Amino acid sequence: MARQLADLEAYLELAREGENVASEVRVELEALRAEIERLETATLLPGENDRLNAIVTIHPGAGGTESQDWAEMLLRMYKRWAERHGFKFQVMEFQAGEEAGLKSATFTVTGDYAYGLLSSEIGVHRLVRISPFDAAARRHTSFASVFVSPEIDETINIELKPDELRIETYRSTGAGGQHVNTTDSAVRITHLPSGTVAQCQNERSQHRNKEIAMKFLRSKLYELELLKRREVSQKLEDSKMEIGFGSQIRSYVLHPYRLVKDLRTKFEVGDADRVLDGDLDPFIKAYLVSRRAVAK
Repeated sequence: MARQLADLEAYLELAREGENVASEVRVELEALRAEIERLETATLLPGENDRLNAIVTIHPGAGGTESQDWAEMLLRMYKRWAERHGFKFQVMEFQAGEEAGLKSATFTVTGDYAYGLLSSEIGVHRLVRISPFDAAARRHTSFASVFVSPEIDETINIELKPDELRIETYRSTGAGGQHVNTTDSAVRITHLPSGTVAQCQNERSQHRNKEIAMKFLRSKLYELELLKRREVSQKLEDSKMEIGFGSQIRSYVLHPYRLVKDLRTKFEVGDADRVLDGDLDPFIKAYLVSRRAVAK
């Protein structure tokens, strides 16, 4: 921020001397505003894992193609959000829906505070729209769940007993990597006591996919343990959360009006298209501010 202030001061000095530097001043002011917002957000993320990368899993709720399409819309939304921040976004597992959308997807977001920011997205997301799959053009309500865990390093010990794991291989079926639909190299690992599932299909090697899936599983179990320690009763993942009415954190309404509203903070935006294109920061910040207020 010191550099932006120095540059801005230099441009203002040139302006006082009669130079036309209005466009340069606007650029520097925008850069300064972005840096101030970044620092302000960082103060809302004091957790020991908040600076870590994020592992995100999306599952559609009941409703077949409708919910599966909505889940894929969420995947695109988070991809666009990551791009806005200059974060690396990588799909690690993708199970395509029967007609459209997806049955499940896991992706990583690599960047400073990725986990802390995206942890605000944990929960059920609800969409109301005129269905593009309904010949009668009726209004439909769809649900999808989002779960986020920090990408932990190898120094954190999460004990996994072999007899508590079910390891399956399958053929990749979607946008997870360059070599899908060729071999049974994708790996799915289920932690039987908790029902937690981790999958990876992004790599050509089955061994490498198993290694990554195991890392994802450790990260998910670590996050579940942290939530347990904080006595958070929120239900998580497929076996722990009903993906439907009464459990949603945010509603995205595209018909009969257009509105995105967070049900935890009551923050809302009328430009739903902008939100679905990745403009999530106002919702994330509102949640982090409300969480800090509750913690005080």
